[in-house]
Amino acid sequence: MSAKYEFGLVGLGVMGRNFLLNVADHGFSAIGLDKDKEKITALQEERIGKSLAATGNPREFINALKSPRKIMLLVPAGAVVDAVIDELKELLSPGDLIIDGGNSHFRDTDRRIVYCKKYKLRFMGVGVSGGAKGARFGPSIMPGGDREDYSLIAPLFESVAARVDGTPCVAYLGSGSAGNYVKMVHNGIEYGLMQILSESYSLLKDGLGYSNEALRQTYAKWNDGRLSSYLVEITTKIFEQQDDLGEGYLVDQIMDRAKQKGTGKWTSQDALDLGVSIPSIDSAVSMRQLSALKDLRLELSNKYPKTQMQKLQLTEADIEQAVFASFIITYAQGLHQLAHASREYQYNLHLETVCKIWRGGCIIRAELLNEFMHAFEGNTGLENLLLDSSIQSILKDALQGYRRVVASAIQAALPVMTLASGLHYFDAIVNERLPMNLVQAQRDFFGAHTYERIDRAGLYHTEWEK
Repeated sequence: MSAKYEFGLVGLGVMGRNFLLNVADHGFSAIGLDKDKEKITALQEERIGKSLAATGNPREFINALKSPRKIMLLVPAGAVVDAVIDELKELLSPGDLIIDGGNSHFRDTDRRIVYCKKYKLRFMGVGVSGGAKGARFGPSIMPGGDREDYSLIAPLFESVAARVDGTPCVAYLGSGSAGNYVKMVHNGIEYGLMQILSESYSLLKDGLGYSNEALRQTYAKWNDGRLSSYLVEITTKIFEQQDDLGEGYLVDQIMDRAKQKGTGKWTSQDALDLGVSIPSIDSAVSMRQLSALKDLRLELSNKYPKTQMQKLQLTEADIEQAVFASFIITYAQGLHQLAHASREYQYNLHLETVCKIWRGGCIIRAELLNEFMHAFEGNTGLENLLLDSSIQSILKDALQGYRRVVASAIQAALPVMTLASGLHYFDAIVNERLPMNLVQAQRDFFGAHTYERIDRAGLYHTEWEK
């Protein structure tokens, strides 16, 4: 096989195969590598009329690529990525580029950049969002690493990425592991938005007695308005789906046990390390963990009295306001984390660029991102979205309904942890005085940790029990 292919991809699962087909559709010749013969065959069956090839032989794969070689890995995060790098490094030449397109932890990416430099190889961590359909027809791509390395792959990425208003949803984000970090926070926001929608589902179904058809109509209406987004769109479609294996709607037969792959947890963990508060994302992770405790929940449900469920004294408009406000607050938390991480890890992120490339292709794409993009364009030093006057205007109008929803849900014993967390975050961050003076007094009482005073500078300690 002669060296004629412009791009190589390792991992021909659904994501990898679809991404390669997308690459070929845009005029780039490409070759895939996978040890699974069935996956190779699946690509070969779809490559008709395209400049595509596939092999299970690493040496054949490497020799078929033009120099400098550009190779993307779409394999499971963790040890598999390291194993692939170790296998390929002996066959590659100085200056070749390896791109990790999986959900790798950002610390692993930093380590791999250093490791590959020892072998004079280039390495980039790149976030890819949009699922299988996005990979096939246009994902959002979040590249980080060396800007010169990105220039080698930029023409291809810009061709295959989703587009909004003619602009590709890809841009160089920053140095080191910036791409993986932005994708990690993207996934944390995704956790939050999904949980908000699941809580709105409970409010509408259990609180207002909506049928599946009424739910479909409601989410369709929301998607035609200011909540227009990919997640609301697919929620609408979920309530249309009949059960192929039984009667009624499929959603009613799905176990209430949500799984996770860890990126939401990573977002929460690093936010704690940075000292950034993201309770909407934290609570969404916690709710997935609680949902996994199905047996314990069943046991406990028989030991405590049930709250007599009555129809909530809420309107659909109240719930829409709660979802809308909570969406804004969840995005604000994630973007605030990115601002802190950019300084701490020297990524030099531009948040208007992050919002811009999230507008198409990715799972958290939404009309709201246009508002956020304009907010950061108008003030590149904006610390938190809630400081922007336009965001303040649209958020203030939704707060009254938001409060009614959270209060009513608590009274009815309907768990709305993420909606409530978002509201509590808002009330705390806009409050000039919190009751944490008592916490500092307690810390000084039992541990002599000192405290600051509001009337004079310096640190003070009191002998509380003298």
